[in-house]
Amino acid sequence: MIEFKNVSYAHSKGYGVNTLNMTIEEGDFTFLIGPTGSGKTTLMRLIYFDILPDNGLVKVNGFKSTEMTVRKIPKMRKSIGMVFQDYKLLNDRDLFENVALPLHVLGFNPRDIPDRVDEALDLVGLIGKETHYPNELSGGEQQRASLARAIIKEPDIILADEPTGNLDPVASFELVRLLETIHETGTTILMASHNYNLIKGRGRPIYELKDGVLRVR
Repeated sequence: MIEFKNVSYAHSKGYGVNTLNMTIEEGDFTFLIGPTGSGKTTLMRLIYFDILPDNGLVKVNGFKSTEMTVRKIPKMRKSIGMVFQDYKLLNDRDLFENVALPLHVLGFNPRDIPDRVDEALDLVGLIGKETHYPNELSGGEQQRASLARAIIKEPDIILADEPTGNLDPVASFELVRLLETIHETGTTILMASHNYNLIKGRGRPIYELKDGVLRVR
């Protein structure tokens, strides 16, 4: 599902990732750990084709970085749901509108959208909050809203970039458990975190990224 072959990328400030090799099979739930600034977000951006490698090959769900064009990127991203540390919810739209947004972008039939939104909100435990705006939700609720928005298009892959970084320990545990529930439906998940204690002992593959270098934990 995701493969890196000798991938390197250097930012203008000099940091980045170096000669990464990684394989994530379809249906895997994989953790990526490393301290802040280690390159985790760069790796996620490479998977999302937000940036392309300076060297090496990134393959994601049949798409190759060496063959990627501006026209192909939206098609590739249809199969990926993104969950960010800072939620990226739109403050001028209520919860229903935030979660429904990807379906409008993808051109879904408007009559089908309410049922899809209800299903996603039910899965993340936010039924009844549809008319609430982001600033009326707790941090944990905003992160679950971000997750609902990511899963509503039924992606093959979910990329979660430090999704628990702004949450307390209880909310962090609940979010990981929620991702595990979603994984049980067959979704491939890669979650980045700097909190090893949160993810250890879960029986999942763990990659560690430090100073731009990747190794299996």
